[in-house]
Amino acid sequence: MKLSKQTLLKLKKNKTKKYKKKKLHKRIQGTLKRPRLSVYRSNTHIYAQIIDDRNHKTLVTCSTLERSIKLKSFDNKNLNTSYLVGKKLGELSVEKNIIKIIFDRGPYLYHGCIKALADGARAGGLTF
Repeated sequence: MKLSKQTLLKLKKNKTKKYKKKKLHKRIQGTLKRPRLSVYRSNTHIYAQIIDDRNHKTLVTCSTLERSIKLKSFDNKNLNTSYLVGKKLGELSVEKNIIKIIFDRGPYLYHGCIKALADGARAGGLTF
């Protein structure tokens, strides 16, 4: 079975993302004292959650699908919306007495939407 060049490039890109994620997760482990802030960015939305890896539990979650964020922004994936998601996540985590976290950007570069989310989380009260 012959594959087109585009299909081969997509397969290579997916392998690279998985490799980067695996490499990063070897070094980053969230505990109850310092949980991990994991970020996922799709083509249309951005999702963030705070995870305790030792107990395998999600402590706080927030995304662009939430009603309060949808009402404040028109576009689902831009810098302002990412900042709002980070700020909301920070406020929710401070209510649950989570202040110090480890930032896990996944296979994404630290710029654009990911950086805006991190800045919003800092503005919400989290320290990295």
